Amino acid sequence: MARVRTTNPLRTAAVALTAVAAVAAGWGGWSRYDASHDDSAAYAQARDDALAAGEQAVQNLNTLDHAKLAEGLDSWEDSTTGDLHRQLVDGRKGFVEQIEAARTVSTAQVLSGAVTELDDRAGKAGVMVALRVTVTAPEGKPAVKESRMLGQLTRTSDGWKLSALGQAPVGNTAG
Repeated sequence: MARVRTTNPLRTAAVALTAVAAVAAGWGGWSRYDASHDDSAAYAQARDDALAAGEQAVQNLNTLDHAKLAEGLDSWEDSTTGDLHRQLVDGRKGFVEQIEAARTVSTAQVLSGAVTELDDRAGKAGVMVALRVTVTAPEGKPAVKESRMLGQLTRTSDGWKLSALGQAPVGNTAG
């Protein structure tokens, strides 16, 4: 009489689940490796870094308290590089005289920002930042102004720094 061999259903299920788990682990590992070596992820990180630095630098350059003048002007210089940095360093004495005479406090709040261009390889980026600046003089009510600024950033050994800053055009420029 021939012996009929029966398989244990629990053993079959365990082998099948082990195989599925091994395939899932391999797939997950490969996906993680692929994502960590993906150029688009690195580009997105560079964009996010440039935006954060640009927003902070524009905010810094629009914030100044006459009572903490040296600290404020140091922040301006720490946020910049290139020609803009040289202009701020060269004009520091004039800024001190103007702000001490006016005795104003200006504070900026970033409303929104965007990277307008990014060349990660060259270490150059452009940003547009919308902000609200409140200027408080010793007498009178605070003056509030909203504006859009265009900035150029350069990546330095210390990270992204503002290398140019100006007002963004407002209104319809079509002829």
